[in-house]
Order: sequence, then C-alpha cells, then structure tokens
Amino acid sequence: MIMYVIGFLAQTFFSARILFQWILSEKAKKVLSPSIFWVLSILGSYLLVIYGWMRNDFSILLGQFISYYIYIWNLYEKGTWKRVHVLLRTVLLLTPLIAIAFVCNNADEFIASFLKNEKVPMWLLIFGSMGQIIFTLRFVYQMVYSAKRKESILPIGFWVISLIGSSVIILYGIVRLDPVLVIGQALGFIAYCRNIMIARNDYKYRLNEDE
Repeated sequence: MIMYVIGFLAQTFFSARILFQWILSEKAKKVLSPSIFWVLSILGSYLLVIYGWMRNDFSILLGQFISYYIYIWNLYEKGTWKRVHVLLRTVLLLTPLIAIAFVCNNADEFIASFLKNEKVPMWLLIFGSMGQIIFTLRFVYQMVYSAKRKESILPIGFWVISLIGSSVIILYGIVRLDPVLVIGQALGFIAYCRNIMIARNDYKYRLNEDE
C-alpha cells in the first residue's frame, strides 16, 4: 500500500508539472519552460526512484537516473537552484551517488532482485528499459538544445519524443499490471499533443511576422 502511495504521489508531481506548463503556455501562446516544471520534476523523480526500488523495477530506476541531474541543470540555468536551501541541495545531489555506492557494494543482490526478477522476464525488462530510455532521452535532447541557446527551452522535438516513449512505457505498464505507470503516462498524452500544436502555431506566427 505504501509503495503505491509513493508511486502515485510521484506521478501527481509529474502530472502537475505538465498541467502548470500547459496552462502557462496556453496563456503565452507559445511553449514555455517554467521553473515550476523543473521543481516538480525533481520531486517526482526522487519519489519515483523510491517506488521503482520498492517494486524491483530496473527500467524505472534507469529512466530516472538519466534525467535526474538534467532536472537540476535546468533549475540551475533558470537561477532557481541557487535559491534552494544548501542542505536540500546537498541531499538532492548526493542521494543518487549514495544509491550507486550501495548498489556496487551489494551487486549480487541487486542483480538477483532487479535483473533476474522472475516477475519480469528478460524481454520485458529490455522492452521497459527501452521505453524509459526513449522517454528520458527527451531531456538529453532538451538539455543539448537549451545549452546551445543558453536558456532552458522545451522544443517541439521534446514533445514528439515524449509521445513515443510514453506509448512504450504504457504498454510495459499494462503487461506489468502497474497502475502507477499506466495512469501517470496516460495523463500526459493530451498535454504532449497540445504542446506540439502550440509550438507549430507559434512557429507559423513568427514566420508570417518575418514576411
């Protein structure tokens, strides 16, 4: 029961980030990358790692590990990270490193629980991990795109990759009978599509202005 409470709380943070971003983008008539999006991202990611650990789900841990520090990078770029209390910053920065050290010291147990889990056959583990990698690569793409422009941006490619990765994760969640993954990912679908539409309309508007 506690496991699902943590999982759904994590997805609540993720859903809230999309909702805030969507509302602000609708008002601005262009896709925005607000600070609240990244604050809720880091909170949701922290909790989802705990959920993934409790569920012995390697694909969830893999996905969050890739994106975790990208969330922090975006907070830094927006100047929000410096306003976070130093103690909280330290905890957020060190937790993944402590987890990695723990895994290294308990490698056999980790492999048995996460990579040789009887409830998750190898084909499903690979499929789920692939979905998480695709879904998480949107943040790698977003970081590279933003770094070139020296500001935090959510480009249209981010939303396209979101749709593809989310579809795979939903299928994985259905097979694993994981309501946290299925419901959490399904809620973002409309927002992903709408952001693509907003980005295209904004591009057409700017194109017409240039003419």
